[in-house]
Amino acid sequence: MTTLRVELEIRDYGLWRSAFDKDAGGRESSGMRRYRIFRPVDNDHQVMLDLDFDTTADAGAFLETLRTKVWPSPDKAPAKVGAPTTRILQVVDVHEY
Repeated sequence: MTTLRVELEIRDYGLWRSAFDKDAGGRESSGMRRYRIFRPVDNDHQVMLDLDFDTTADAGAFLETLRTKVWPSPDKAPAKVGAPTTRILQVVDVHEY
């Protein structure tokens, strides 16, 4: 499994979530298996996402879609402030208790 981690500053969570729910990037059709949304308990203006894919190529292609088709558009990313931070990660180890 490969995870695309995205961290971004936002103006308003409700506005961001509404845009996210419209799925401008086509999450499922891009091969995304699941997503997790995180918000720091001490910062209402930050969102972190872990977007899971089967392959690094799928994660990279989706990141390119975000960079070229979603984030530059004020209609598709109305709450985004500045440039998001991204990383493509591979799971090395998991242990549950």
